[in-house]
Amino acid sequence: MNSVRYIGMDVDKQKIAVSVLADNERESSFEGVIANEPAKIAWFVERQKSQCENVVATYEAGFCGFELYRQLTDLGVACLVAAPGLIPRKPGDRVKTDRRDARKLAKDLRNDELTGVYVPTREDEQVRDYLRLYEDFKSDLRKAKQRLQHFLLRHGQHYDGKTKWSQRHKQWLRSLELDSPLANEALSEYLCHIVDLEEKIRRIAERIESIAGESRYAEKVKTLKAFKGVETLIALSFIVEIGDFRRFSRAEQFMAFLGLVPSEHSSGNRRRVGSITKAGNSHLRRLLVEAAWHYHSYHATSKRLMTRRQGLAAQVITYANRAGRRLNKKYLRLVFAGKPSQVAATAVARELAGFLWGAMVEKIA
Repeated sequence: MNSVRYIGMDVDKQKIAVSVLADNERESSFEGVIANEPAKIAWFVERQKSQCENVVATYEAGFCGFELYRQLTDLGVACLVAAPGLIPRKPGDRVKTDRRDARKLAKDLRNDELTGVYVPTREDEQVRDYLRLYEDFKSDLRKAKQRLQHFLLRHGQHYDGKTKWSQRHKQWLRSLELDSPLANEALSEYLCHIVDLEEKIRRIAERIESIAGESRYAEKVKTLKAFKGVETLIALSFIVEIGDFRRFSRAEQFMAFLGLVPSEHSSGNRRRVGSITKAGNSHLRRLLVEAAWHYHSYHATSKRLMTRRQGLAAQVITYANRAGRRLNKKYLRLVFAGKPSQVAATAVARELAGFLWGAMVEKIA
């Protein structure tokens, strides 16, 4: 009986291509396709365990999520969910099939060449999905407003006020009379859709505040909200998507995970540093850059910040103030040096990531 069996899985919504490789074999001992159904997966795993007690498996992170990981774990199989962007690939290999991918995953798993992604708990994953629901609706609202504005431009309607989507602007929209009943009906439908989305977003935002106040999140959320620009949505998103911040041993590792470190291509005596890598979690990177824009100014005594910091330990507040002053100076220094504001905000986001990591691992001396 072989000591270890490595299973590579190429997963899609209907089937799973599998390749089984023993630790003392050069080629796979079994290759095939099974249905992506819990009963079929359990049957396949039990068949492998009957021939070898020590079974490990891997598949690429993707649209199928982590339910396969949880099922394999419940069946007593150690599973690694591989980061797709970090799987080693040969430049000259131009043939791609499901079975070849499964075979390669099994070999890479045996050779310890795969990097796993963080698998959240079911509770954190549910919160993460709810937060992304909120952002999806915000995106829908933005697009709905753009469609309405384009519709009005086609009908020769221009708003002369300073601020769009203020109460005065909305009152102007409701008072419009276009040149035909059908156009007025279209305008009414656009407005109703926008009002409906705004109501959903308001309701979901209240629920997010409620979730953030739960005992398992409240203290961490409050700590992160001590930093300017980090509101409840950003704080809770980082908590549920990162999980344990201690899995990053240094702040630089956390920055690299977010794709905020500069890319580099150096050879010989030539060293070329380029734009940020944009590797890792793009969702958190975007949220962090949004927060970084707030550091064009910083006032530690602002009423809003002081309210959010009530009840926090003095060392946390001191740490957040030190971060605020440093990031504000960095932003202004880069802008006055002629750097585009987008570059300055990205550089601030990189350092802000380090400060957030420090707050979560209590390196706030």
